[in-house]
Amino acid sequence: MTIVIHHNPECGTSRNVVKIVEAAGYAPVIIEYLQTGWTRPQLLALFAAADLTPRQALRITKSPAEALGLTDPAVSDEALLEAMLVHPVLVNRPIVCTRKGVRLCRPSETVLDLLDKMPPGPWYKEDGELVIDENGKRVG
Repeated sequence: MTIVIHHNPECGTSRNVVKIVEAAGYAPVIIEYLQTGWTRPQLLALFAAADLTPRQALRITKSPAEALGLTDPAVSDEALLEAMLVHPVLVNRPIVCTRKGVRLCRPSETVLDLLDKMPPGPWYKEDGELVIDENGKRVG
């Protein structure tokens, strides 16, 4: 199965998603979107596939969203989308694409819904919480 991860290597959640996918035996295609940027068609397609609006995909923490006035509910989705094209960091991450669907994988264990096989356990997420037990079964 092909897995594409729109990834920020500075983000612990994003790094954990990559680790989960690799531990499950996949070699994901990693797109470091802070380096490549976004295109309008790409964002529109990702948001549509993940059933997200630009507002839902907006990263508020550790981004310039507030300084740019984008947290105001009156800001349109179109304005948010335009800002995301100029400032790629405004898009929350990681966004993962597989044949099972497209999801914003926050929290990181959300990626498990998109995989055909689980990584061997035990597996812990970035905050130390158990996600997969020693028998390879999902917890929670």
